[in-house]
Amino acid sequence: MADSYVPRPESGPSLASMSASGTLVLVPGNDAASAALGEMGGTGKTHAAAALAHAHHSHTADLTVWIAATGRDAVLNGYEQAVRDMGEPDHGEGPEKTASRFLAWLARTDRPWLVVLDDLADPGVMDGLWPYGPAGRVVVTTRNPGSAAQAPFARLAGVGAFSPREALAYLAARLREDPSQRTGALDLASSLGFLPVAIGHAGAFMAATGLDCREYGTRFAERRSAVAAPAGAFASIETATWSLSAELADQLPPRGLAGRALALACLLSPAGIPAAVFASQAACTYITEEPDASTDAEAAVRAALFNLDRVGLLAIDRSSYARTVVIHEVVQALAYENLAAAERERAARAAADALVQAWTALSALPPAAQALRDCTTKLHERAGAILWRPQFHPVLMQAGLSLGRSGLASLAVSYWQELFGISHGVLGPDHAQTIRALDLLSAACEASGDLTEAIAVYEARLAEREQSLGADAPAAVAAREVLARTYVAAGRPDDAVRLARRARVDSEQAHGPQHPDSLAAEETLARSYRDAGQLSEAADTFQHVVANNEQTLGNQHLETIAARGSLAEVYREAGRSKEAIALSKRTLADRERVQGPDHLDTIAARASLAAAYRQADKHKDALRLYERVRADRERVQGPDHQDTIAARGDLALSYLATKKLGNAVREYEYALADCERVLGHDHPLTRTTRENLDASARYAWAELGIDLRSPRKPESHQDLVRS
Repeated sequence: MADSYVPRPESGPSLASMSASGTLVLVPGNDAASAALGEMGGTGKTHAAAALAHAHHSHTADLTVWIAATGRDAVLNGYEQAVRDMGEPDHGEGPEKTASRFLAWLARTDRPWLVVLDDLADPGVMDGLWPYGPAGRVVVTTRNPGSAAQAPFARLAGVGAFSPREALAYLAARLREDPSQRTGALDLASSLGFLPVAIGHAGAFMAATGLDCREYGTRFAERRSAVAAPAGAFASIETATWSLSAELADQLPPRGLAGRALALACLLSPAGIPAAVFASQAACTYITEEPDASTDAEAAVRAALFNLDRVGLLAIDRSSYARTVVIHEVVQALAYENLAAAERERAARAAADALVQAWTALSALPPAAQALRDCTTKLHERAGAILWRPQFHPVLMQAGLSLGRSGLASLAVSYWQELFGISHGVLGPDHAQTIRALDLLSAACEASGDLTEAIAVYEARLAEREQSLGADAPAAVAAREVLARTYVAAGRPDDAVRLARRARVDSEQAHGPQHPDSLAAEETLARSYRDAGQLSEAADTFQHVVANNEQTLGNQHLETIAARGSLAEVYREAGRSKEAIALSKRTLADRERVQGPDHLDTIAARASLAAAYRQADKHKDALRLYERVRADRERVQGPDHQDTIAARGDLALSYLATKKLGNAVREYEYALADCERVLGHDHPLTRTTRENLDASARYAWAELGIDLRSPRKPESHQDLVRS
């Protein structure tokens, strides 16, 4: 709750407005004061939503979720964070599937819940993501009523300027320490147009200085007269109150720092800025103008921020590392409007550098990563061309990479498409960063599962590089190899083989057969042969890869060992069991010696040898290894890891092959229970495990001579295990 918040019975919604299920949409009121604020807002919609949320949670809701709806990624991550905070298991399914699971839970639960979507601007953000359920309520704040047009059972409620009674109640609460300061409160509120933002600035100013309402009113009138001409599109009331508060903050010790701290804050997300941004060396250097960001500099920056908080220009939430500094867009707009052009550029570059430095410290924390993306988006909107001189700033790269790391592959595709388009136009098609953006776009397409789009991007990239750099250029050769691998993933192995052959020839001509790029091209060709089902050609090529790696890298190099393992798998797929077992044994021994017995690569090599034994009908040897693989995976990766669950399935199949029917059914039951608990009922591995359990049970019944049509057949898998 905001400091000194007072109820808004005359200009805002009441708790009774949330009595019915559906969506309550808080929009600006129809009064002239609300219209004066324009698109910047400032009537108190977020404060009203917070009051409703607090009241609803204390009286009714079991679950309250608050999301700053800055973009689709923010909503998806907000739902995912809610699931995480509710203690639900992490299925590793990504934000989109987790969001679907969360929305399905909201739709069916009978436990009361409330979801608040704050400052929703783009209606497309919520496509397919609107929460609804008979036990739930939704509150949306937006400056555009059309943003919530698709919300289930939407009801609009206007939040306008204070009524005279509400304005007096607010000033009385704000000036509670000294009632004498309230002298002339009604006259002041009237001269401030009853605008909540302006009255908030005035109240904070008076609380900090001891002025009463009449004295502040005199200063306000003088300042309004002075700033009326250059106020531009913004109402002179907000400009005057803002400038008085900004001037006061800059006069408080340490003097002269609050203005630069405000300059940074006005460029970043109004929904909240991580504390780490202001603690970064770049921010401290800009704000204090000291080249070395010492502990004293950090303390000075903190003091400057607290001064801005004291005069009401921003708010500091000490409980949040991700959205520590919150600033209203009205304040941001006024601060930015009053920055000189040269200072805007200095502040923008400092803000971009500060975000990059904060990302290093906070990237592993999802709420902070979302806040940093929001800050980058706002900075890009504000700074525009500044971030593209002389080339695009690394913070733009960080934001796109963060989307991919957060599992938001489809949104990453859109991001890189936009960035590539800008870079292509601003920097040119041959610029290194344009090429890098195209690389990241194609990788994002592949990660999103849209291989058709990925191939189209890769083909365009290859054609562009061949035309501008030449077919033999390293960048063109690399692009060809990536396209070949994508053809394989898309089920076009013949195209992959054709392209991989050309890539190998081009690389050998450009670099020679022993060059690392040539060796990589040959390995890509070998894998393409394998995926195309041309196992003889794959084996011959992998043999050549192994020989070249041994000659250039050595027998015990990890790439040499990996190539031997790949050759062993090709032997196994080709039915050459004796060769597969011999080479798998050597690969396992090499892995154990070089990487250790518990390395994941070593465990995978052990499983590969077990598969070779199983194919050769050496089931006892296979069973011994599969038992160890399951134990290794449980110990190293944990019982709930997908690899561990898959290892249970392999072990169950091995039990079945050795006629240990009870063990097989029991192991499949354990695997199915783990799948359903960790991955969900509809996960592909869950479905496969369920089918295998049923098939092994039918096989066991048949082996025991039990007629499936008999009424005396086992009623459960446990009965079967006992039999």
